[in-house]
Amino acid sequence: MRLAQYDVNGKPQDVIKIIDKPTPKPGKGEVTIQIEAAPIHLADLYCMMGKESFKMPLPATPGFEGVGRILEVGDGVNNFKEGDRVFPPLASNTWCDVIRVSCKGLIRAPEGRSDILSLLSINPPTSYLILEDFGNLKEGDWIIQNAANSNCGRYLIELAKLKGIKTVNLVRREEVIPDLIRLGGDVVLVDNENISEEMIKATNGAKPKLGIDAVNGMATARMANCLEDNSTILAYGMLTDEPCMLPADVVFMRNIKLEGFYTIRQFENRTELEIAEIYKHLSDLFESGNLSTEIAQVYSLDMVKDAVEHAGRRGSDRNGKIILTMEN
Repeated sequence: MRLAQYDVNGKPQDVIKIIDKPTPKPGKGEVTIQIEAAPIHLADLYCMMGKESFKMPLPATPGFEGVGRILEVGDGVNNFKEGDRVFPPLASNTWCDVIRVSCKGLIRAPEGRSDILSLLSINPPTSYLILEDFGNLKEGDWIIQNAANSNCGRYLIELAKLKGIKTVNLVRREEVIPDLIRLGGDVVLVDNENISEEMIKATNGAKPKLGIDAVNGMATARMANCLEDNSTILAYGMLTDEPCMLPADVVFMRNIKLEGFYTIRQFENRTELEIAEIYKHLSDLFESGNLSTEIAQVYSLDMVKDAVEHAGRRGSDRNGKIILTMEN
């Protein structure tokens, strides 16, 4: 079988390679999964680069999520069978033809396009859990997010609209504004030093009660200036190498709080049944057309060097997710 691997940290397209290994066999309580497709996330690139908090024991195979069909089941596995379509547990190193994993944590996957389904494990539940678990949000409330044209940002717009929650969406490029308005964004603005004044005009004086920050640096401070007092900013991304910046007076005078969000940590607070219900709900939303995704390009596993180079681009040079397919 083929497997993407890096033995040293460095520029992703320089360190990633394809090697051949024997196809694994399942042990007791395990299954092997023939991977159909797996996305490339920024976290995968950070792991290859060896960024702090993303360093993995080497050699390593990337891949935080994906979708595939069970190839073989080991002894003691009674709730899954050969041919079942599943989502592997998160961080299962999915950039390969076949993985071996415990049957615990497997989630049944629906039929449908493998490229779209491969994205279901992380980004859609990230946006879903932000709205469910933070801000005590009610219909009519406002939230604000930056990196609004990212996959998570786009999902958040659609999910918030379904809940009747209004969104202020900050972007870097003016040309993406019409598309995000079409998607359901209530206010879409180019982030800048005067963003709080522009936002107040656009919302007729309403202030968001939750901020969602994937950019960091001074973007965090600008977002804080837009919020109601006693609100929270969730930091969930690292699009810059800068720390989140919050002026001291914003913290102690206005009680603006900064909190980290990590999807896996939110899942740890839920039962397997609750997690399965979330995935089923999100799958149904994709099937009904209430959730959509932007895919920039699909590459075969053999083209992984080109794929990671493409995934490392920003803005209009990428404009969507990069997917690896394991089909020959």
